[in-house]
Amino acid sequence: MISQELNDQITRVGPGSEAGRVLRHYWQPALLREELAHGDKVPVNLLGERLALIRDASGIYVLATRKASADEKPTHYPNARDIVIDPDGPAYPVTERNGVIFAYMGPGDPPEFPNFDCFRAPESHVFAFKGLWQCNWLQALEIGIDPAHASFLHRFLEDEDPKESYGKQFRDSAADTNIPMTKILRDYPRPDISVDETEYGLKITALRRMENDLIHVRVTNQIFPEAICIPMSREMIITQWHVPIDDENCYWFTMFTSFRDPVNKDLMREQRLKEHALPDYAPLKNKANNYHYDPDEQARLTYTGMGLDINVHDQWAVEGMGPIQDRTQEHLGRSDVAIIRYRRMLRQAIAAVADGRFEDLPMQRGESVAQISGPLSNDSIADTSDWQMASHAADMARRSACPWDARV
Repeated sequence: MISQELNDQITRVGPGSEAGRVLRHYWQPALLREELAHGDKVPVNLLGERLALIRDASGIYVLATRKASADEKPTHYPNARDIVIDPDGPAYPVTERNGVIFAYMGPGDPPEFPNFDCFRAPESHVFAFKGLWQCNWLQALEIGIDPAHASFLHRFLEDEDPKESYGKQFRDSAADTNIPMTKILRDYPRPDISVDETEYGLKITALRRMENDLIHVRVTNQIFPEAICIPMSREMIITQWHVPIDDENCYWFTMFTSFRDPVNKDLMREQRLKEHALPDYAPLKNKANNYHYDPDEQARLTYTGMGLDINVHDQWAVEGMGPIQDRTQEHLGRSDVAIIRYRRMLRQAIAAVADGRFEDLPMQRGESVAQISGPLSNDSIADTSDWQMASHAADMARRSACPWDARV
């Protein structure tokens, strides 16, 4: 458990807040490129600021401050015709990467982008989407760096045919086997978890010890300050940011990156629009309708009884903690090691910004950010004795066969 003062320090993101100052030193996903079709002024609510994406006099897109009514809800996105730009407010530079428009809201020149797979892959191999969660960004992030939760929260009691599962996480078979990933997560629910600090954040390794001296290795990553990179299937990874709208609401922005075939963007978008409403990408299953909970489904198919979309499971879990999780009453355990390490890293970053030691921030420590590649995110099965080599070899084999330059 932590004090209320510390909980406020690591969750609040508005201008002048301590965690908010850290986040402003990094590029933040602001909106999807497809949202530009909504008009010449696109509303953006980001880090507690009411903004709009517009073209400046030179034709370059910028995020400008817009005037908002005092009682405007943070999840309200007005029509373009109703947006009034505040000429006295700050404006922020933006840039696009594979369908996501990023904004830099911090001091000085923006940092470089790392050479992550989601940025270096051609647009044909990346699909981007987002969704609204009504909770603080930190609890949204923390569920993504807990490898144990998938065995419970995303437990499927029946294993789907992988041929019918394109674009759905955990519905593939494990690497070089015909064992469904859902079965591995279900049968081996208590992984051994280790965490290593990296130049980009944290590398998280979860080991599920199987029969016949085999071990399932799942490598995921925390990319500082608020992203994760995890395997979706043998051929696709997910890079997902948990972006604060304000202290009590956030968006997840996801870039799905394929190492083999071009992504089927129409199908993936169709799958996700069945679960979300435009223009604000709000989930159709939510607190107001009890996330479509079905006790019959819970008895025969899923742990939650809330459908097959794992985003809904995560949404229910993080929104159920309240707008801002009360960490003064929590009791972290062994499986929470990545959460513990991340909070320590965030507090160190807060102290570095307060002292003006910006070079001590992750991915801003003097090395060329553009040289940071990967990160490795995959599932593999190996003999217990050589699991580290097998995990690395599986990633290298995937990269060497990739039609775009995925070398690391």
